[in-house]
Amino acid sequence: MNFTRVRIIGLSTSPSSGGAYALVLGEEDGNRRLPIIIGAFEAQAIALELEKIQPPRPMTHDLLRDAFDSMQADVTEVVIDELREGTFFAKIRYSHDGGNDQLDARPSDAVALAVRVDAPIFVAPGVLDEAGIVADEEGAEGMSSLAPEEGGAEEEISSDATPLERMEKQLDKAIEEENYERAAELRDQIEQLKSEQSQN
Repeated sequence: MNFTRVRIIGLSTSPSSGGAYALVLGEEDGNRRLPIIIGAFEAQAIALELEKIQPPRPMTHDLLRDAFDSMQADVTEVVIDELREGTFFAKIRYSHDGGNDQLDARPSDAVALAVRVDAPIFVAPGVLDEAGIVADEEGAEGMSSLAPEEGGAEEEISSDATPLERMEKQLDKAIEEENYERAAELRDQIEQLKSEQSQN
């Protein structure tokens, strides 16, 4: 399987997120974005390392890095390889004593470690196909024409559109505004609605 290499685009949140953040990963050679909802602690751990801010005492992910170092194990890559029932799964792959092995991990923990050891991050094609969001300038211009305008235009669009169409337009608008946390929520709701419709 050919995994797609990604980089960290950023972290986003909104007042309605309840303390959760969206970790946004982007294809290095493409225009898809993968938002993953993570906790505030993990978001802080990633942000501190990206900003090269050194806390006075080692954080959990610093300890994990130091544990690999003390065992003379090298983290070779992090792979987000599965999406099951709305939950992302990841592997931390490492080499030790001439052999290779891997550990199951949450994507947030795996990425927090990856930024500390400068390890590449990859995503399985199936995960990107299912949960990736296309974000390019040309697409964003097209999205803006679908987004409801202020005033009566929103009511006109809402009355003619199905619930699925309305959610897809809201998704387009969230992507246009780079509100990836909201986009991730809408993406999951759309997938659930499509799944329910296919079963009926």
